[in-house]
Formats: sequence, C-alpha cells, structure tokens
Amino acid sequence: MSQLEQAIRLRQEGKTQEAIELLHTMAEKEPGNADVWYQLAWAHDSLGLERQAVSYYETALSQGLKGEDRAGAILGLGSTYRTLGQYEQAKKWLETGMEEFPEQREFEVFYAMVLYNTGEHAEAMKRLLVQLADTSSDRGIHDYRKAIRFYSGQLDRIWE
Repeated sequence: MSQLEQAIRLRQEGKTQEAIELLHTMAEKEPGNADVWYQLAWAHDSLGLERQAVSYYETALSQGLKGEDRAGAILGLGSTYRTLGQYEQAKKWLETGMEEFPEQREFEVFYAMVLYNTGEHAEAMKRLLVQLADTSSDRGIHDYRKAIRFYSGQLDRIWE
C-alpha cells in the first residue's frame, strides 16, 4: 500500500489527524504531487478546518489535478468558499465545475445553495426543482416531472 493510500485509509477510518501528519510529510517530499494536496484539503475539510483547506484545494487544482479528483476538489473548494461566506469565489468555482463536469449534478445543487446565500432564491429553487424532477425515483415526482420542470422557472407567476 502506498503512503497516499495509507493516508486515505486513515482519513476514512476517522484517524484524520494521523492522515494529515502523513500527508504533510508527503507534501514536503513531493511538493508537486497534486493528489497529496487534494487529500490534505479533504482531510482538513472533514475536520471543519475550512480556512486551511482552501489553500490545499487551490494548490491541488493549480498543479493539474485530473478526472474525478479534480471534480471533487472543485466541488470541495466551491463548497468551502460558500461556508466561509465568500460567495463570489464559491460561484466562480462551482460554475467551473458545471462547465467541466456538466453530467455531475452535485455542482448544480451546491450552486443552488450559493444562490440562496446571495438572495437569488427563485433561481436557487428552480435549479433544485429541476434536479429533483430529473433524478427522483419517487413515483409521484416522476409522474409530475414535466409539470415540476415547467413550473420551476415560473414560481412567481400567477395565472389569471
């Protein structure tokens, strides 16, 4: 098992501080390893250390993190910026995620949270309703999917 795998395992087992110590050692030895920085960000985020996680996410992304880990880092960074009240930064990163990974619906959901925080309630609700209509396996939601999608963009309209 590699050191990176060991660090991930430690985090998954709830031994996050141990994982962080191992990852810091790895980062000193391999400062250009984007995967190490991503795991450092994830570990800090999972401990509620969002402010520290930001720089680790940014380092991982600037070093060319790829694939699923890139998607995770972009989502993590956007979400972390949101929890820190840095809504414009959160929007920027979540929009990047939606552009790069349009099939991954979680970006839309987290983006809706930021829209809520910025007072864009109608747009936030619209995005959530579309995700609900498109992904729910609930029979009632499925049966009314077309209506839910239709009304999602017209929440304030009153028909006469």
